[in-house]
Order: sequence, then structure tokens, then C-alpha cells
Amino acid sequence: MNDIIQKIAVNALPLIFAITLHEAAHAYAAKYFGDATAYWQGRMSMNPVKHIDPIGTIVLPLVLYFATSGAFVFGYAKPVPVEWGNLRKPKRDMAWVALAGPAANFVMAFMWMVFAILLIATHVTEPFFLKMAQAGVWLNLLILAFNLLPIPPLDGGRVMTSILPHKYAYKYAQLERYGFFIVVALIFLHLSDYWIISVMNIAEEFLGLLVSPLTFLLK
Repeated sequence: MNDIIQKIAVNALPLIFAITLHEAAHAYAAKYFGDATAYWQGRMSMNPVKHIDPIGTIVLPLVLYFATSGAFVFGYAKPVPVEWGNLRKPKRDMAWVALAGPAANFVMAFMWMVFAILLIATHVTEPFFLKMAQAGVWLNLLILAFNLLPIPPLDGGRVMTSILPHKYAYKYAQLERYGFFIVVALIFLHLSDYWIISVMNIAEEFLGLLVSPLTFLLK
């Protein structure tokens, strides 16, 4: 029980920030490209309560965690409402709105990595903060990679729909009604691991390049 409490304490703040900024970034991008639906509904907000889905964000992950002893966890935030027809160039702008969420996670992973480097450089010995920083990097990269799975309604699915020719884009978008079940099946069968691990590794390598000047200066 103590291990579970410690894991929750370490992961809670990074996870809340990761979900909140991801969804707020979608809302901001949608408004920027012409659709203020999410803005008027208060979703362009740093308040996590605006983005938390009671079932998808809290109940479902906890039930799955305890039911599978942590082997299988899945959850989701409250989707940001976007009226695609309100965007100035709907097919093109759909991709930018979708990519805004993962981009926010990448920025947060970078900030947590910088935080971890500064902790080490200043010889902070409290392991809790270092573990939190490491969790912040890992969780944001995981959310980034997961959401880029090319399956609607995930962000990667939106991007695929945006870049495909109109005829194929329409057919591909029809997968959305089955998207939730496809994603759960891929996770349960560990088929999504190949994509998620590869994307996380690529993003982590890129982060390493970005922070390398800071690491060099602090040596």
C-alpha cells in the first residue's frame, strides 16, 4: 500500500499538468485557426477540473490498475470540442489542432528534463523531486506517443485524416466509431507497444539534443 501511495504522490502532479496542458493546447490551437467552441466552453484553461473526465480520468484507470495489479492501465481526458467546419481551412487546420496537444507534452517533457538536470547540478538529494521530474518526462512522452497513434479519434488519426486525399480521408474517418475499441485491443494485446516505444525513444533522443548545451554548461 505504501508503494502505491508513493507512486500516486510522485505521478499525480506531472500527470495533471500533462493532461491539462495537452487539452488546453488543443483549445488554443482551435481558437487560433478559427473555432472558438472550446474557448467559449472554458476549455482553454489551466484548471485541471475543466479537462478531467470523472470516469475516463479517475475511475477507469484506478479500476484497471487494481484489477490487473498495475499491468494494464488506460484512461482518457474529456475531449476538447472542435467544430471542424469553423476552421479557416478545415482539412489542413485539423492536423495543426491535433498536433498541438502532443506538442504541449513535448514542451513539458523538456521542462521536466531541465528541472531534473538542475536538481542534479545543484546537488539536491531529496529523491522525491528527482523521481517526480523523471515521471514528468516519462508521462509526457508516453502521452505524446500514445496520442500520435494513427487511429481516429486520437490526434494521430486526425493528422492522418488531414493528410490523406479527400476520398481516402473520408473512409479513414469512418474508423472513429470503432476507434476506442481498436485502441483498447491494441493496448491489451501489446501491439501498440512497438509504435509507442519507438516514438518515445525518438522524442527522448531529440530532447537529449535540446538539453545538451545546458548539460555541458553545468558540468
